[in-house]
Formats: sequence, C-alpha cells, structure tokens
Amino acid sequence: MPDLDVSPFESEPVPIDLRNPYMAGFLAWLMPGLGHFYQRRYHKALIFFLCIMPMFCVGCALASGPEVGIARNIYWSWRWKAGDMRLWWLAQAPLGAVVLPSCLQAWQINSGQPPMFGQFMAPPQLHPGDRSGVPPVLDEVRRKLPHYELGNYLVVIAGLMNLLVIFDAADGPFLGRRKTEPQA
Repeated sequence: MPDLDVSPFESEPVPIDLRNPYMAGFLAWLMPGLGHFYQRRYHKALIFFLCIMPMFCVGCALASGPEVGIARNIYWSWRWKAGDMRLWWLAQAPLGAVVLPSCLQAWQINSGQPPMFGQFMAPPQLHPGDRSGVPPVLDEVRRKLPHYELGNYLVVIAGLMNLLVIFDAADGPFLGRRKTEPQA
C-alpha cells in the first residue's frame, strides 16, 4: 500500500509510490536528493540537493589552499596510538560518495603507499617526523587556513542534514502515516 502525503492545502491525502525504500535510502546516502529523485519526488530532490551540496562545497573551499591541498578537513583517520581518532568523519560520512575518496586516501596511506589523489582529502601528518600522512602537519594546515574549523563545521552539518534526507527517502513523508484500525 502506498504511503499518503497530506498537504495543508489539500483536503484529501495524495498517495505516493515510494518504490523500493531501501534503494531510495541508499541513493540518498550516495548523493543528497538522489533517493527522492528515484521516488519521483523531484521538488524535494532539488531542494535537498541545493541545500546540502553548496554547504558541502563551501566547507571544502574553506579548508583548501594552494599550499595545503583541497578539502583537507575531510579525512578518515583511526590512528589510536597516535591520538588521531577522527570522530568528525562519522558525521561527514552520511554524505556518501562525496566523502569516499577520504577512505581511499587513508587506505593508501595506511598501506604505506602514496595517496592516489595527491593531497585531496588525505590525512595530514600529526607531527613533523610522521611519514604516514601527506604534508603538511595538521597544526600547520590549521594555521595556514584561518577558516579551517568553519569549513569542518559546514561539512559536518551537511552530513547530518543528509542523514535526515536518507531517513525521509527510506521512510516517506511523516505527515502521511496513517494508523490502520483493526477491523471488528
């Protein structure tokens, strides 16, 4: 049975075919708005894409520079002994495909190989003698980019917003839920 969407401007609920909710949730994780596009909810797809992706792009731009590389605030690192557990990445992960290069970069560096995309989304060094990351050192990145933390916050907010978008794509409109009464 399709879900119902109740608009404040309409007196009757409008049925919505959510198609495969698991696929819609996966597509929404892959790219903001893509799950809603799959469900043929084009206006929502456009709104979500235009709200989340510019925030992500501005966040990346604020944490980029010619000396340090592009999007240095998005990196996956779980170096327990070095004290670099990148918990910020867990809030950035709901952005899906746009943060996956950070996983590839970390995998390359942890394998002892140079990163694939240069300094793009690569974990920085923790101290000057550290050979596990790509130069420069994290403190130097923060010093050279005065808006690094603001860029980090914007990407985290975009990721958390996309988490809500994923839930909406997978579960459908909240107002349209109707409890079915047991028939006597």
